[in-house]
Amino acid sequence: MGLKEKIIKEAKRIEEDSLFSAKGHFYAGQFWEKFHLWIGISSTIIAAIAGASALFQFTNHNVVAGVFSMIVSALIAVTTFINPNEKLGNHHKAGNEYNSLRNKARIFYEVEAQTISDEKILLDELKKMNKIRDKLNKESPQISKRNYEKAKKGIEEGETNYKIDNSS
Repeated sequence: MGLKEKIIKEAKRIEEDSLFSAKGHFYAGQFWEKFHLWIGISSTIIAAIAGASALFQFTNHNVVAGVFSMIVSALIAVTTFINPNEKLGNHHKAGNEYNSLRNKARIFYEVEAQTISDEKILLDELKKMNKIRDKLNKESPQISKRNYEKAKKGIEEGETNYKIDNSS
């Protein structure tokens, strides 16, 4: 195997790594979006119940209102501490950056590498892509094993395939 073939093979690895990372980050983002909605809706409903309970004159309703108020406060504190919107944004950004690298790698080995005969130029481009991947790996938030497994399953089921790649 010549150097050009090895460069193309490594670019395909970068593409594959980027695909799995992007998909995993998008699933992680979906989790945080659902988490934020669940906490927000729960807080709103419980706050409404607490407010309604406080309007009653009976003593036990004041206890109910107090308990619900404490639950709402706890949910809001959890939301503030965890900041699911920020986590969603970070995962979405990382997913998009990995997708960008994936596209760059695919175009590199499918088109550019086919038109460039100078292996030094190809190697320099490969090094640039690898540097981007290393930076993304260091700076991106961690994805859970569960989100990785969901991404892997989706990829294996063809969620990320292009129709053009399936036609002959």
